[in-house]
Amino acid sequence: MNRFANSAEAPDFDAPQIMRRTRRRRTMGIAALAAALIAVGGGTALATSVGGGSSSTPAATSTATDSDATTMLFLFSDGQTLPIEFEGWSLEWAKAYVEKTQTKLGTVTEKAVKGCKPGSVLGVSPHAPKTVKAGDTVNFTVCAG
Repeated sequence: MNRFANSAEAPDFDAPQIMRRTRRRRTMGIAALAAALIAVGGGTALATSVGGGSSSTPAATSTATDSDATTMLFLFSDGQTLPIEFEGWSLEWAKAYVEKTQTKLGTVTEKAVKGCKPGSVLGVSPHAPKTVKAGDTVNFTVCAG
């Protein structure tokens, strides 16, 4: 039995290489999941939850009234609701999201509010707790500058 003890080489594990490969696979998996969400239309929600917006000047919400609430509750056909927070979004982003939810853009009202970024959304109507479904009309109030 002793003559076989040193005949086979013990396996050599490269732990740092295994860790790098695992991290790389995990990163690629997360990137693939994010790409899939963007492809099916969840990209805007993903971008707003991760990025939070790239503007350095936030919309002034302290001077906005209760009638200018910025959260819209979108009602899906299966009965589920999705809250969409439009605060600080540019009007172009809001229009794109309105198209994505298959709602119609109504009136766009400009409101002069000190300290807000021109063109950013200050309010949406109808807003939460009312729900909006595909085909409904959505009105926006934006900062005039």
